[in-house]
Order: sequence, then structure tokens, then C-alpha cells
Amino acid sequence: MLKRLLAALFALIAATAFAAVDVNKASQAELETVKGIGPAISGKILDERKKASFKDWSDLVERVKGVGEGNAAKFSTAGLTVSGQAFKGAAAPAAKASGTDKPAKAKADDKMATPAAPASAAKPDDKADRKAAKKAEKAAKADAAASAAKK
Repeated sequence: MLKRLLAALFALIAATAFAAVDVNKASQAELETVKGIGPAISGKILDERKKASFKDWSDLVERVKGVGEGNAAKFSTAGLTVSGQAFKGAAAPAAKASGTDKPAKAKADDKMATPAAPASAAKPDDKADRKAAKKAEKAAKADAAASAAKK
């Protein structure tokens, strides 16, 4: 009986630990529990939320500087929701957009890559994240080159 009670208690604690954080209801501290959201982004989210609640993920991406579709997908995977909804379609829009606006975005990423390198070097525990970002950047450049070659 005691074992079942303890198991139920641990299950309840585990369920609350992985509970979703709604961007329209969360405090700054709650937002910062989402992996990838720090004081800067949580502050921007709260500032924009004071103006009006976020309608959906696209509204959040448009209004909060530093939150693009890639970050939105990561934040959603880490438990962030907008009005109870998870981010949908991060991979699909990126594939569709490869023929239209990827080359311009790749150029913007190239300009940003140089200043970002020293900041990422200050975080040695994010080595896997840096590698993933470099792979994504190379894939974006390859997509841009392929779409340019088709034209």
C-alpha cells in the first residue's frame, strides 16, 4: 500500500515537472524554466505581452525579437505553449521556404555567425547545440545553392 502511494506521489511530481508553460500566463521565472529562454527573451516576451496577449505562435514569432521559427520549435519541444497550443510545422515551412527566401536568410545568418562565435565559446556545455547549429547552417547554405542552381 505504501509503495503504491509513493509511486503515485512520484508520478504526480514528475507530471508537474514536465507541465507546459503558457506564454500568456507564465511569470518571468516560469518562462526561464523553459530550456533556451533566459532573462533577455523572457523580458521581451513579458514586454510584448503587456501590450496584448499572444494569439498564436506566429504572433509570438512576429512580435518578440530573437524568437524565430527555429527557436519557437525548440521552446515548444521544451514545454512552451501559446494559448495551450504547441508549435506546429517548423520543418514544413522551412522546406517550402527554401526556394523563396532561404538565400537571403542564409546571408543574414552569415553576417550573424561571426559575432555569435565568441558568445557561444563562452558556454562550453552547449557544444552539442553549437554543432547542431553549424549543421543547420550548412544545410541552409546547401539548400540556397541548390535553389539558385535550379534558377
